[in-house]
Amino acid sequence: MPTQPARISPPTAITVESPARLHLGFIDPNGSLGRVFGSVGLAIDAHGTRITARQAPASRRDAHIEGATTEAQRERIEHHVEQLEAALGKGPTIDIEVHETPRAHTGLGSGTQLALALGTAYARVRGHEATTADIATILARGARSGIGIHGFDHGGLIVDGGRDARNTRHTSTTKLPPLIARQPFPDAWRVLLIDDTSREGLHGDEEKRGLASLAPFPASLAAHLSHLVLMRVLPAVAEHDFDTYADAICDLQHTIGEYFAPVQGGVFASPAVARALEAVAAEQKAGIGQTSWGPVGFAFVASAQDAERALAAAQRVSQGAPLAFTIAAGRNRGATWRAAGHRHHGADAA
Repeated sequence: MPTQPARISPPTAITVESPARLHLGFIDPNGSLGRVFGSVGLAIDAHGTRITARQAPASRRDAHIEGATTEAQRERIEHHVEQLEAALGKGPTIDIEVHETPRAHTGLGSGTQLALALGTAYARVRGHEATTADIATILARGARSGIGIHGFDHGGLIVDGGRDARNTRHTSTTKLPPLIARQPFPDAWRVLLIDDTSREGLHGDEEKRGLASLAPFPASLAAHLSHLVLMRVLPAVAEHDFDTYADAICDLQHTIGEYFAPVQGGVFASPAVARALEAVAAEQKAGIGQTSWGPVGFAFVASAQDAERALAAAQRVSQGAPLAFTIAAGRNRGATWRAAGHRHHGADAA
């Protein structure tokens, strides 16, 4: 973050809306080929985050936070505001209103999107031209994956390059993984999301302990996933070749899912989600998997009509299970913001 951030003429209020993301898999969790992690992910048009920051009346010194869905979310927002004040300096009191967020710890990147949307809105109301990278650094986001941060700026299908494993001891954990590929996602393709609402994915200290307990990721598997992403996933998206894309996603997810299985109890964190996805794949070509630690699973299909068929198949085997379903599309633009009745689009808006 610059020591004296650039100043802009601040609006009195700004609303930021950012996309959820699917984390489709790490490429090399162990850094066996020289770079740690590396990620593939997709911004989607459902389960977004929407935050408003506004200047409080001059007579009021304490900020108001409205709309937080849980006490944990309220505490996280309060902590982020403290971090922003420490980095950007004291100024007028800023109120925060939460309009919409996805359920936390489900694999949709809710923590990063909340932080980036809040930070962007807050900085702009304060008159600071802070970049997404600045805000991510201030709020300590992107410790492993850069998908949520690059998706916030660009949308689409994202591949990040992880970090140089040789320099991790000497590099800040908040240095962002570089964006190495971005493809617009085909408009016709859809993804069925299935959330087991009775569960949460690993997070916090439990996630750190789980990662530390895993065996080293074999270099041969990291090489396989690297080839899979470079020569199957990315070309298939570029050429709108759904069958190849679906097969590649299944391969990627099965490989990385088996590696994480000892920590999360199987390739999928939720048996009910797994059964629903298997029912979809039994009826039609689909790219199935789990985003991050889950419990949200996904089934990519080739069209809106196929998505309705997938939904029906999943629901037939899910009677009585605590599952929630959403049909989404890829989102080929990043976060958006509006102030004073004008709507502005982030970088690479489509």
